[in-house]
Amino acid sequence: MDTKITKTVSELRPAGANAPAPASAFATALPFLALLVIGIAFPLFGGGYWGVIATRACVYWVLVSGLNLVVGFAGQIAIGWVALLTLGAYTTSVLAAGNVLPALPPYLALAIAALVGAIFGLIVGLPALRLRTFYFAITTLGFATIVTQVALAWQSVTGGGVGVPGPIFPEPFSSQWGFYYFCFGLAAICTWMTANIAASRSGRALTAIRDAEVAAEASGIAKPALLGTVFLFSGAVAAVAGGLFASLQSYITPDAFTLDLSVLFFIAILIGGRSSILGPLLGTILLTVLPEFAAPLVAWSTFLYAVLLLVIVLAIPGGIAEMLDFKNRRPLESDRAIVPRPELVARLLDTAPDAGTLTLDQVALSFGGVRAIDGLDMEIRPGQVHGLIVPNGSGKTTTLNVISGYYAPQHGAVRLNGAALPALTRHQRAHMRIARTFQTPRIVGSASVLENVMIGGTIYGRATFVESLLSLPRHRRDEAMLRKTAMLALESVGLERLAAVRADRLQHAGLMLRPSFLLLDEPAAGLSAEEIARLSTLLLAIARAGTGVLLVEHHPDLIFDICHHITVLNLGKTLAAGTPAEIRSHREVVNAYLGG
Repeated sequence: MDTKITKTVSELRPAGANAPAPASAFATALPFLALLVIGIAFPLFGGGYWGVIATRACVYWVLVSGLNLVVGFAGQIAIGWVALLTLGAYTTSVLAAGNVLPALPPYLALAIAALVGAIFGLIVGLPALRLRTFYFAITTLGFATIVTQVALAWQSVTGGGVGVPGPIFPEPFSSQWGFYYFCFGLAAICTWMTANIAASRSGRALTAIRDAEVAAEASGIAKPALLGTVFLFSGAVAAVAGGLFASLQSYITPDAFTLDLSVLFFIAILIGGRSSILGPLLGTILLTVLPEFAAPLVAWSTFLYAVLLLVIVLAIPGGIAEMLDFKNRRPLESDRAIVPRPELVARLLDTAPDAGTLTLDQVALSFGGVRAIDGLDMEIRPGQVHGLIVPNGSGKTTTLNVISGYYAPQHGAVRLNGAALPALTRHQRAHMRIARTFQTPRIVGSASVLENVMIGGTIYGRATFVESLLSLPRHRRDEAMLRKTAMLALESVGLERLAAVRADRLQHAGLMLRPSFLLLDEPAAGLSAEEIARLSTLLLAIARAGTGVLLVEHHPDLIFDICHHITVLNLGKTLAAGTPAEIRSHREVVNAYLGG
């Protein structure tokens, strides 16, 4: 497909197109149901030793299920998450043994451990708001080292190197198989909860932060609040896993919480695949069972983990999840002409209130000695298309970034209906109904086209993270509303036939958001003449619905055909401003841009 998906906007409400049901819900649930049946029936054919291994796999998955949201969905490299396992194990054991307070029931001790894990999960995760990639990984490893050293040194509480006995859960979970079912039940609950998050606006927002952070902020996604919530949840389930691990081990010492264990959790997610629940689940089972078949090579475990990871990365970059994604291996339809339906735009935007006028008042911004914008005045009115003609390197991207809140002007202000907009508040621009697209499309490649569109409507959902976690009614209503309206938006741009296709199988894709003002950065780049004509019709329909459009474009015919007003910049300064007729006859513009 040699086309660029037209980027538009939509009011996220259920009226309009009938969205298809989630693709093959039964087929998606079938592997989980199979694992559920196998897990329930396992004591019937599994021996005592394999019962311990199966219990360990359940305990590990309780931790990995939460860590998967941090690593697999949010893209944070959290290698030292064994620290939260250690905290949970010692908190549960110490409280159950009565080393500090009177002995508490194991269930209460486990609940308190979850609370402690949530707090420290947030503390460990806070650097992720500032640090990137391996710098954050180092902080998690550092925290794991600190926790281990505290466990060694605080002998009066933790027993130091001697250790402390793990909690013993009362009947019916005191026997081997009783405890197995307890751990299996918690693992199943964690699977259900994380699957709910993966299919919610929070899960889509996490993947947007991972793959297209700039576009995520432009869609109104607040990274600090969302990541903070995820770290709370991940820390809590990791601590619960620690309490279960302590009970399984019967007796814990700091030596039980090794770097190898932390690496196992991390690699399980990598070989399982990003943005997947089933893949990391199978990866956890595989890495738990595999050492039992390679016992003579136990001393080489770290090396073998590295080799396995290298093989997966080179042979199957998408991990186990990609191997199981049969749907997206099918070839796309050969006839995929994109024909927008502008008549649907009015239905999408018919309730947009009048937001006033978006103005730039004597905006100036320099980078060192380079004056990127120099005293720019511009007014974008509702219901009109305002063209911006700018040669490359003369302030085009800078202008859009100032309006979008990515840059703070050194002089002047951006005003909405007369009120100055606060600088550097990127995610708040979406709440002000100011949306933008990017010259280089920012997409979540592992998500479908429909899910990419739904990301743009994140701010219109009302369900909290906990409501999504538990799949409560408001979450389900949000999902139905977002899905229906996203399908209506896709129909308006002619992409409904590609709704279920992974976005990275198309050459270009974009995000949608309902705006009062839409900033477009070269949307006609790479389009044929026929496609540009369709784009023109669509943009005029958007303007007629009341949206103010700022169109940055290098196609003069498109600018002059559809714009109500045009501003021409050169070296950051306004060269000319006026109607298309006035700009066509402007001598300096003609000499500089139109070949006169």
